[in-house]
Amino acid sequence: MSIPIQPLIYGLIFVGVLVIVEGIYLTVFGRSISLNSRVNRRLDMLEKGGNRTEVMEKLRKEMGQHMQWRTIPVYSVLAAKAQKAAIAFSPPQLLMIMAGLSAMAFVGLTVGTQTGLPIRAGASVAMGVGGVFIWISSKAKKRLSMIEEQLPDAIELMVRSLRVGHPFSSAIQIVAREVADPLATEFGMIADEAQYGRDVGEALKDMAERLEMQDLRFLAVAVTIQQQSGGNLAEILAGLAKVIRARFRLFRRVKAITAEAQWSGKFLSGFPLMALVGINLTDPHYYDDVLDHPMFIPACVGVGVFLVANMFVMRMLVNIKV
Repeated sequence: MSIPIQPLIYGLIFVGVLVIVEGIYLTVFGRSISLNSRVNRRLDMLEKGGNRTEVMEKLRKEMGQHMQWRTIPVYSVLAAKAQKAAIAFSPPQLLMIMAGLSAMAFVGLTVGTQTGLPIRAGASVAMGVGGVFIWISSKAKKRLSMIEEQLPDAIELMVRSLRVGHPFSSAIQIVAREVADPLATEFGMIADEAQYGRDVGEALKDMAERLEMQDLRFLAVAVTIQQQSGGNLAEILAGLAKVIRARFRLFRRVKAITAEAQWSGKFLSGFPLMALVGINLTDPHYYDDVLDHPMFIPACVGVGVFLVANMFVMRMLVNIKV
């Protein structure tokens, strides 16, 4: 029995696409761009001799450049996630990377497989675009989860700063220096903009809308209300930190409770595909007798529709808003 090696080649090429994207990103922008790094990227850029104004403009451009290209058909699926992930690559650079990776995947499939030209071309484009999309999605998900986890500690640090007499702008600067990225760079941008005269509440609101985070919206609203009507901002933020921590614990609890259902849905959706691959690996001629049956293609389409429907239904059942 001969086991076909083509599926393994497809998988290895796709993994190679993901590794190449990450390698190019770290090579071009340095280790400080990595979410695993403890280095504050904004401070690192300033320490390397960057002017504060130039650093602020560069970071602002990186954070807002992607949504300007959302009208491009191919890029529209990446724009929102790239903005949340604060991808330093510009949209033209990402498009060139997708084209380059698609070309590399095509060469790899041409050398390693004997499939037809249309299949190789379609798979290459899917790997190039899909690999970049998965990479950006993972970056955005990781970055947002880190910001959500850092935010209560940052607010409590601001509370302590306010209670010892620092103004709110100084409290934001302390957060930008003391906490780790990615929240440090975000608050550093707000501190720099405040020094140039921008309203802090407005800057916080823009950051909350750009990242689409409800906890940041709470913070922006609390600061804006205090600026307009007065009050003890330290007490307001202390209460907000408790609320955010309670929401975070509740979210983690809901995630733990629904984890089994989520994995069950993924398994039920993926098991037919795994069974199909396993059958073809063990017996490549298993479906030869039914390939010419008129109901074979409609049945395959029906199974695919049910699998997709199952994924959406299971997601709706376990997607609980906190």
